[in-house]
Amino acid sequence: MFDYEMHKTHEAELLRRADQERLVGQARRAGRRFFGRRNDDNGPEGRVSSPRNRFVRAA
Repeated sequence: MFDYEMHKTHEAELLRRADQERLVGQARRAGRRFFGRRNDDNGPEGRVSSPRNRFVRAA
């Protein structure tokens, strides 16, 4: 019986964590829709240039 109770406790903890992570994801998505994206964000591609390749190399 003890093993079954431990299993149910562990299952309840996993379900609680999953619900919490789902709620955090929903809040992030809602925040992005409400506040919009930052101006320096290039979308899913990321940064176009880096400081390393911004300037031409001297001869």
